[in-house]
Amino acid sequence: MNPLLQKFNTPHTTAPFSKIKNEHFKPAFKEAIVKAKAEIDEITKNNKEATFENTIEKLDFSGYTLDRLSSIFFNLNSAETNDEIQKIAQEVSPWLSEFSNDVSLNEKLFKRVKSVYDVKESLELTIEQSTLLDKKYKGFSRNGANLKDPDKETLRAIDKQLSKLSLQFGENVLAETNAFEFHIIDENQLKGLPEGAIEAAKAIAKSKNKEGWVITLDYPSYVPFMTYADDRKLREQLAKSFGARAFQNNKNDNQQIVLDIIKLRHQRANLLGYQTHAHFVLEERMAETPEKVISFSNELLAKAKPAAQREFEQLSAFAKKDGIEQLQKWDGAYYSEKLKKELFNLDQEALKPYFKLENVIDGVFTIANKLFDLQFKEVTTIDKYHEEVKTYEVTNTNDDFIAVFYADFFPRKGKRNGAWMTSYKSQWKKDGENSRPHISIVCNFTKPTETKPSLLTFNEVTTLFHEFGHALHGMLANTTYPSLSGTSVSWDFVELPSQLLENWCYEKEALDLFAKHYETNEPIPMEMVQKIKESSSFLEGIQTLRQLSFGLLDMSWHGGESPETIKSVKEFENEAFKGTNLYPDVIENCMSTAFSHIFQGGYSSGYYSYKWAEVLDADAFEAFKETGVFNTETAKKLVDNILSKGGTEKPMVLYKRFRGKKPNSDALLKRAGLLNRYKTK
Repeated sequence: MNPLLQKFNTPHTTAPFSKIKNEHFKPAFKEAIVKAKAEIDEITKNNKEATFENTIEKLDFSGYTLDRLSSIFFNLNSAETNDEIQKIAQEVSPWLSEFSNDVSLNEKLFKRVKSVYDVKESLELTIEQSTLLDKKYKGFSRNGANLKDPDKETLRAIDKQLSKLSLQFGENVLAETNAFEFHIIDENQLKGLPEGAIEAAKAIAKSKNKEGWVITLDYPSYVPFMTYADDRKLREQLAKSFGARAFQNNKNDNQQIVLDIIKLRHQRANLLGYQTHAHFVLEERMAETPEKVISFSNELLAKAKPAAQREFEQLSAFAKKDGIEQLQKWDGAYYSEKLKKELFNLDQEALKPYFKLENVIDGVFTIANKLFDLQFKEVTTIDKYHEEVKTYEVTNTNDDFIAVFYADFFPRKGKRNGAWMTSYKSQWKKDGENSRPHISIVCNFTKPTETKPSLLTFNEVTTLFHEFGHALHGMLANTTYPSLSGTSVSWDFVELPSQLLENWCYEKEALDLFAKHYETNEPIPMEMVQKIKESSSFLEGIQTLRQLSFGLLDMSWHGGESPETIKSVKEFENEAFKGTNLYPDVIENCMSTAFSHIFQGGYSSGYYSYKWAEVLDADAFEAFKETGVFNTETAKKLVDNILSKGGTEKPMVLYKRFRGKKPNSDALLKRAGLLNRYKTK
């Protein structure tokens, strides 16, 4: 019996990972697609007049088996993949793309949806029902339902190609990351590295049956080396290897894939009647148009660039003391850390003993309890896909079950870089049941060693809080329809809860709860907390410029009129970066070939949303600053108007209901310590 096709007889119907084998996936996908098609047929063959209940509502609850299967499989493909899973992904992705097209191009189904949509004003729908109806109608109209038959076939072919190309893009980046290792035999080459990083490098070498130390391109290995290693030549070598991923004219090269993806996305947008892919995407975002995104980005750029240039000059002058005539990309993290230490007397390594992973987890749970009345109980009865994964039951003080929470913290061979939140099952209400969500966060933190537990950098602490903010958005979901639940919101609104929660990392009241020395249990000293706050806006101009450069690169790729004329990925990228460059170009490197956010993830024409959401989160946190960072009334307003609402209403409506006004970008500039610098007389 295929466990993926049975009813999950598990605690809270969680995924039965230990019973799932790779060979189960393909037959399960085939059967789940057949089942989902039958559910669509049931809607279209209904002889009764189309209503909200028998068409729109039924459509939203259809395909449940396929949705759950897809979430299990593609989450594994990101967090615990292997060659076989990647091969299956290449096979099933076109099936899913074809099924998606079968639904969005189904004339009978669209006719029923449209007939309900056309009389929506006469229906007494709730706000959530009205939003769902709009979303379903646009899901058809924006995805080809009004196209002529030949164009529908073209759309199918494009979507099938795109699904394969984005998968291949991600596999190539992972293969390049895994293929690189820097084997060190000479201990002198480790000079400057903290003890923990050296120990971690030794552990990697040992796991590969090698003497000495091994540095990889996984962030917990790569970042400390670039931040602390004194050997400039080695930093250069490592940085160039990182920047050359999928840009080496080998079997894992992504240059042609980037060009193919861009052309196909543009063709698809044109076919659907849109000027560019960016116009298509942004129509359904808070930003609405590429022009607004570019205007927003350029406005911030104009304010950040002078500050960034001054900071870069300061950093360059500091590096000159070491005889560095021209600051290069492989010098940035190294001299930034040294300058930060000199200016603020704040050593990131001295902070790490206060951020033992287990303590930080307890801290974020305590904060969630104080703000949102959530309790986390680690359990062993919930199946998991890897032994390192932690599983929790989430309840409130009334002992109501809220969610299942998975947490996966350390790098592995089959796990992609970075950090993300995802869902194995969304929340919905049906037949009197409020079916609760299964939420997961995945990170790549420094592993424990033989002598030390996992000690996080402050940056890793904020990363954990960030992903947990997303998780709260998923866990506290309380909507009727699955497609509007949790993080199913406009892409430029989805980062608000995650970036908002990062603010608590800088507050003494919050740090006192979990920042304790792992050996002595002494709380983090007040002067360190003060230094964390003072240094939080250190080189903020450079950081802002960097984020804006990524967003503008994304818009250049997706907002251009004629991508078919682009011949060189590298040359195009250099042109896009012209207005934001501080460091000299590295000819062997290219960002686009490993820019997974926009070519594999869902951020195409959406990378700007990180900065967009920063404006929202800085303004939202002002509400807590005004009432108290643990004020439960403000937290309840956040839950009632944002965290529980998902995509049931327009984001700005929800935001204004929480805050009582539109967001103000001054809050972001104030927090960044740049407000006075930005103001002109």
